[in-house]
Amino acid sequence: MPFEFSDTDLRGVKIIKPTVFGDERGQFMEVYKREAFNEAGIEEEFVQDNCSKSEANVLRGLHYQRGDAAQTKLVQCSGGAILDTVVDLKYDSDTFGHSKSVILSEHNNRMLYVPRDYAHGFLTLTDNATVRYKVDSKYSPEDEAGIIWDDPTLEIDWPVDDPKLSDKDTTWPTLEAAVERDLVF
Repeated sequence: MPFEFSDTDLRGVKIIKPTVFGDERGQFMEVYKREAFNEAGIEEEFVQDNCSKSEANVLRGLHYQRGDAAQTKLVQCSGGAILDTVVDLKYDSDTFGHSKSVILSEHNNRMLYVPRDYAHGFLTLTDNATVRYKVDSKYSPEDEAGIIWDDPTLEIDWPVDDPKLSDKDTTWPTLEAAVERDLVF
């Protein structure tokens, strides 16, 4: 099989490791194959591929889309390295509010499958990082939401105290405030 699918301790989140074929010329790997993903229980129809490039210590997130615009993501770091992080936002889930962080890099070739009821973000660990991800729903600005990156209740161990953030990423509510405003699933 061209992929190894591993469950995590969070509902539905999977780490995916492709088979890498290498020789003196370099390497080759498949990064997505519908049949293999369907056999592993990942049946979303991805409709868009996105790519971001970030410099060192850039933190993007924790973002999500609400309602019908919610997005499942398949995330890969094709250049450099990131600490990729998800937070369970499904209010009636046993793991609601729990987070999971995984290093994704051009060297380990791992991918992270993120179900649609999770917040997602990442921190660039190298001088530069290129992150590519598939989504199963197009971006909807009016349904965009987020959780503040340093919410102490999430207990995310970010290895930086003062990351580079967008203006928007400094204003997201805590998870508790998002729950009070009915901004979770």
